[in-house]
Amino acid sequence: MSGNNLLPDTNVILYFLKGDRTLLTIFEENNLFVSVITEIELLSYSELTKNELVEIKLFLEQCSSINLSDSIKLKAIEVRKEFGFKIPDAIILASSMIMNSPLLTADRDFKAVESADVILYEHP
Repeated sequence: MSGNNLLPDTNVILYFLKGDRTLLTIFEENNLFVSVITEIELLSYSELTKNELVEIKLFLEQCSSINLSDSIKLKAIEVRKEFGFKIPDAIILASSMIMNSPLLTADRDFKAVESADVILYEHP
């Protein structure tokens, strides 16, 4: 991968895995990072088929994982206190902010955080 860093939200990755190929170019042109929360969300769905699990794991192998560091934890606390996000969303957004990587998401709530670099994705 080349280009810029990008942190896709869980919802955007699910769109891609379900066949939204408009994301293919975006993903190919960027270095992808995923929060450990996104990994947990993707892999913990109890009704995943073996094929879906393999597809998710193959996708995640193309990404760099962001673990929960002290700086991400503190930023997530700050975001959650100020904007009232659920803990997983606060951690994902904080990961993006600490990594200085835009968050690609379909969740409009993230745009409330003006200090974050959020790219809203309109799913076709």
